[in-house]
Amino acid sequence: MTIQADLSDGYAPGGAPGPGAPPPGPAEPPSTHPLYSRLTPRYVPPRPDYAPRRAPVPAPPLRLSPMALLRVLGLGAVAIVGLWLAQAEPSVRLDALFATLAHLTGLLAGYGILVMLLLMARVPAVEHGVGADRLARWHALGGRHVLTLCCAHTVFALCGYAVHTGTDVLDATVDLMGYPGLAAAAVGTALLAAVGVTSARTARRRVRQETWRAVHLLTYVGAALAFAHQLAGPDLAGGPLAVWLWTLLHTTVATLLVWYRLVVPARQALRHGLRVTEVRVEGPDVVSVVMRGPGLDALRAEPGQFFRWRFLHRRLWRTALPFSLSAPVRDDTLRITVKACGDHTRRIRRLRPGVRVLATGPFGAMTAHRRTRRKVLLLAGGVGITPMRALFETLPGGPGGLTLLYRAGNAAQLVLREELEEIAAARGAALHYLLGPSDGPFDPLAPQALRNLVPDLALHDVYLCGPPGMSTAAAAALERAGVPADSIHSRREDRSRARDPARSSESRPTQLPPP
Repeated sequence: MTIQADLSDGYAPGGAPGPGAPPPGPAEPPSTHPLYSRLTPRYVPPRPDYAPRRAPVPAPPLRLSPMALLRVLGLGAVAIVGLWLAQAEPSVRLDALFATLAHLTGLLAGYGILVMLLLMARVPAVEHGVGADRLARWHALGGRHVLTLCCAHTVFALCGYAVHTGTDVLDATVDLMGYPGLAAAAVGTALLAAVGVTSARTARRRVRQETWRAVHLLTYVGAALAFAHQLAGPDLAGGPLAVWLWTLLHTTVATLLVWYRLVVPARQALRHGLRVTEVRVEGPDVVSVVMRGPGLDALRAEPGQFFRWRFLHRRLWRTALPFSLSAPVRDDTLRITVKACGDHTRRIRRLRPGVRVLATGPFGAMTAHRRTRRKVLLLAGGVGITPMRALFETLPGGPGGLTLLYRAGNAAQLVLREELEEIAAARGAALHYLLGPSDGPFDPLAPQALRNLVPDLALHDVYLCGPPGMSTAAAAALERAGVPADSIHSRREDRSRARDPARSSESRPTQLPPP
């Protein structure tokens, strides 16, 4: 289905000049948009000696690009290797070889732990530039490497001590546990291993979300024990400067964690005082929650971003659920649209006006700043329409420059349909519903089908949000249809995380970011 509107009068909604509007003369009264035809404002020509004061334009938020962050982290790893080389003593003895490898893996493991904590510190410049979904993938991948380095450090240290003392590995282990710093390091390694095991995909599906979060907090204890061990051990034997720099690095990451994960959320809660004002049924198992609070413009939330919402209601207050904004922020009002996928999301339907809400954010990088081309295609699947609906209303674009494709199993599964059609008609945008079962004979997301709907597809920026299978298949089809990979801005709706929390994590029903 395609919804289009005729904007031949040359004016966009709201009375602003559109792409086809002629420039008004300096002495002529401004043309009146039909939406404002009932108003008869008195025209006052501008005074030549007076320049009206313009409202200050806020500076754009600082964003660190993924490549820039990778370069910074890579330079840090190179510096760690340089520190190891500066204190390494070449030797052909087997115990010395084991010892120097233990030092290298220990330093890299300690640095890796700091990187993992930094990725999850919710620093706005990182979150808004890199994106929470990409940070989550990096965090998961990096966690495996950190555990591998920790295990390698332990093995090399045990082997080196055993060779040096002429004992077996078991006796060497007993002897080393007599040193408080080494015993603390062993406990820290065990805690990190427990976090890694519970974060594995097979285990995560069987662990309650609250239990997983509690176990994940042990990461901070493990990091603190590892830091104490490194200060007491030989890994930083290069001198007081190395100890000072290592301590400064840990202090910086700890400060960022405390500030952005504790202080900023508490300050936002006290300042904005969000409360539920309405719970509106949008369709089967789908509701919109409208919240209101003072000074929400200070949050600088952009369409396409999400918050972590904690509803202070019985059986909901313990879990922060990430949901995208389904409408732009206006009149100190926020709105999310939620589909019931598990116990937590079903309880949201029972919220009543007046319930207090703690919102942390905004997060996410799938915003207008990623746009590089004049034409934009929004491609949504299922409840992934929620961030796309906000972008559909706000992304700049004239007739023919903005298209929304909405994939759903049938018409009953379309969410916010009336709003989408009103936006399409008002903006002269194209709106297509791609209906049908995913295993049907016709694939509406095939490359040729997409080119038929959007003839100049390769000239578009594409924003993509939907279930993992649909997102992966659509991204591959878009690339085969000629869209460059760097023009596809994707975020997946991870439905596997949105089941019963007794069996799996429900913290990410519409987004990918981890706690």
